[in-house]
Amino acid sequence: MRETRLAGVILAGGRSRRMGGGFKALAPLGGKPLLRHVIERLQPQVQSLVLSVEKHVAEFDAFGLPQVEDPAPGSRGPLGGLLSALGNMEADCHWMLLVPCDAPFLPLELAQRLLNCALDKDQWGCTVRYDAQVQPTFSLWNRRLLPRLEKAVLEEGMAGFKQFLRVSPLAVLDWEQADFSPFFNINEPDTLAEAARLFGPVSAPI
Repeated sequence: MRETRLAGVILAGGRSRRMGGGFKALAPLGGKPLLRHVIERLQPQVQSLVLSVEKHVAEFDAFGLPQVEDPAPGSRGPLGGLLSALGNMEADCHWMLLVPCDAPFLPLELAQRLLNCALDKDQWGCTVRYDAQVQPTFSLWNRRLLPRLEKAVLEEGMAGFKQFLRVSPLAVLDWEQADFSPFFNINEPDTLAEAARLFGPVSAPI
């Protein structure tokens, strides 16, 4: 039997310097925090959900999700966040879907399509490729990757996904073009304003 139970993790540990500091996940969009949009789109796709943070954030407690801290003091980047989340995954889940906290239009079928791709290609993970660009923050990881991740983060000092994927490539899922990218992410005030503009006409799930 193929292992198909999924956990989810939202990367929420960034310092948001380009947004002027503070917590980007709390930025308002369409009348609610950006993180709330991501939770609502991701939660139906997984059996459990956690937030990846550098250290506990009291302001995130209101979202009712467990917070998983980075594996060592100081930021180890998103790869360290994935390592901690995967290592703390519930025993009955073998796959973890990872997304960033700043992607309010992420696809509702993301988990299933990534899982199907990984299983069809007999790989321990899968990343999205959109418009010829790999999007590693939208990806699926199997717990069997833990030893590789531990070595990369704790012994070799890796911090980013692209660096890891150069030495441990995963399956790649090519996502079809849309009117605007469902992987649109918000890094600065201008992109937050653009998201607000896009959010207006979005009346149906992507």
